[in-house]
Amino acid sequence: MRSWKKKRIAVSPPVVISGSFLLLILAGTILLKMPFATTRPISWTDAFFTATSATTVTGLSVFDPGTVLTGFGELVLLVMIQCGGIGLMTFAVAILILFRKKIGLQNRIYVQESLSQSTIGGIVKLVKLILTFALSVEAVAIILLTLYWIPEFGFKDALHYSVFHVISAFNNAGFSLFPDNLMSFAGDPLVNLLISALFIVGGIGFTVVIDVYQKKQFANGHCIPN
Repeated sequence: MRSWKKKRIAVSPPVVISGSFLLLILAGTILLKMPFATTRPISWTDAFFTATSATTVTGLSVFDPGTVLTGFGELVLLVMIQCGGIGLMTFAVAILILFRKKIGLQNRIYVQESLSQSTIGGIVKLVKLILTFALSVEAVAIILLTLYWIPEFGFKDALHYSVFHVISAFNNAGFSLFPDNLMSFAGDPLVNLLISALFIVGGIGFTVVIDVYQKKQFANGHCIPN
């Protein structure tokens, strides 16, 4: 039993992170294959491809998500996109924080590796900052896009489309509920600017934005050495 525990602890963080993503993809595949996740049957290959694409936020799809996926299927897709975009280990630690569980050294190392940090010091605080930043940006964008789309789609559909496209754009996933993606909004300044801004901010990365903000604070406080 002791030797088994030693082997379990000896597993490197990259292996754990890769295995976690694989488990998320497999879970997503199974959920997307459920009859209530789609409006028509899809193959295991299509489900696996879509789950992989969503988790790795590549945006490739072998079917139109807006017509093939049900509300449940869209939710599964969004969860995979959010976890893949922000980081699975980040969400895992956030859940532990939510339930007031102790964040052990091993979990801190996993998050450190996942976020490419040089030290585990302040890693839990960084996770809180990342989630607060990401959810705040998404919430503001959802409100703006919903208000803008209400005259065209009505409140329910406007909120539905806004939530999906904001999360997809912020995580650089590229999925859309419209058959032509967002081509019908090619001449719409607000949609173009908002979606582009989400792509840019999400693409730069949460840790980069936070680092820039913190260094700006240091600069204002004259704490940066010559």
